[in-house]
Amino acid sequence: MNKIFLIFGGLLLSTILANGQATISPAKAQSKPITIKGGTIHIGNGQVINNGYVTFDKGKITAIGEGIATGTTDADVIDATGKQVYPGFICPITTLGLIEIAEGARGTEDDEETGDLNPNVRSIVAYNTDSKVIPTVRSNGILLAQPTPNGGTIQGQSSVVQLDAWNWQDAAYKTDIGIHLTWPVAQPQGRRRGRPAAGVPEESPAEKAQKAIDAIEKLFDEAKAYADISKPDVDNLRLAAMKGLFNGTKKLFVNADGAKEIVQAINFGKKMGVQVVIVGGNESYLVTEVLKDNNVPVILKETQRLPDKDEDDVYLPYKLPKILQDAGVLYGLTGVGFWRQRNLPFEAGEAVGYGLTKEQAISMITINNAKILGIDKTTGTLEVGKDANLFISKGDALDMITINVDNAFIQGRNINLDNLHKQLYKKFADKYGVKANL
Repeated sequence: MNKIFLIFGGLLLSTILANGQATISPAKAQSKPITIKGGTIHIGNGQVINNGYVTFDKGKITAIGEGIATGTTDADVIDATGKQVYPGFICPITTLGLIEIAEGARGTEDDEETGDLNPNVRSIVAYNTDSKVIPTVRSNGILLAQPTPNGGTIQGQSSVVQLDAWNWQDAAYKTDIGIHLTWPVAQPQGRRRGRPAAGVPEESPAEKAQKAIDAIEKLFDEAKAYADISKPDVDNLRLAAMKGLFNGTKKLFVNADGAKEIVQAINFGKKMGVQVVIVGGNESYLVTEVLKDNNVPVILKETQRLPDKDEDDVYLPYKLPKILQDAGVLYGLTGVGFWRQRNLPFEAGEAVGYGLTKEQAISMITINNAKILGIDKTTGTLEVGKDANLFISKGDALDMITINVDNAFIQGRNINLDNLHKQLYKKFADKYGVKANL
């Protein structure tokens, strides 16, 4: 009886999700050259071209400059006069496409595996291109993302995807770029049930953290030894997945907020000979010299939050990007979870009011994120030879009031910017006789 109820409930949920939004098909490949002219072009590296043009063909940018477009006479022309042209925003460290409905519909959550050490888990194979959340994120100029696994100490591997595809194979932009680790923290635990056995001393938080660190080091030592063997007698999926860390093809993304944990993670990376990226880094401002000296980048997690400690400056999260900018540390930005990633440009815009220039804030979620993810040779800025990942907004894309994306392109494909939010807005605007401003 219970099984029948679960099956019926699952079918009902699937029906609701399927009928909740009209199907939006992925765009077809670019068939002829396109020129965007007359707009203000934000290159992504700090440069701005007023009254500029950008031309792309077969998914690649072929020309960019100021004034009248040159070189291509048979291109479709989009007049962007009075509008802003940006590189596609890039969202790292997200569960976008891995979770559809959080906390209440477990069948739509596919972001973690059982177990504590899972370096062989690949998030890309769980990525759902049919997620109804993706179009809402895409409509704010976010065109690439890094779906990332959760759970345990070593969560698994992540890949970069472009957000307009039929399946995960089509979506894959760069696969298995890194392995994700949560650095153990020596924090006092709350009251727990039961007591330790008689004669067995209770472990302190520091001892528990050290035991977890020892387990991580043991696994990495084994993986390093395994990577040195050209043809192992016995295949080990966990250790084989970590081989890229030692030959430089993968990075180690370490979740660490405290200054102590950040330094520990950096020293661990040096010891093991792997490239480390700090994720979170709430106290990174305390160890900027260590980060810079070791060439370790930081992916900050949102600016619109409260500081960790009561004694901290309440505006510290807003100021943190500027602090890292001044210290010469490479930094990027992500949001939280999956649907809230649509606020990524506004999180970046928040930092403009606290020291960053507007172009630096744009770089934070374009070329900076691209460099950290290792995709800066193909995207992150509007330059000849790079993929045509870009969008046009009628207003400032970092401002939630003025942003209005009316064209977006991924590898030159003109993508559909419709989503359920827009459909509902138009539906009730029609009901009450209000002009829909889409």
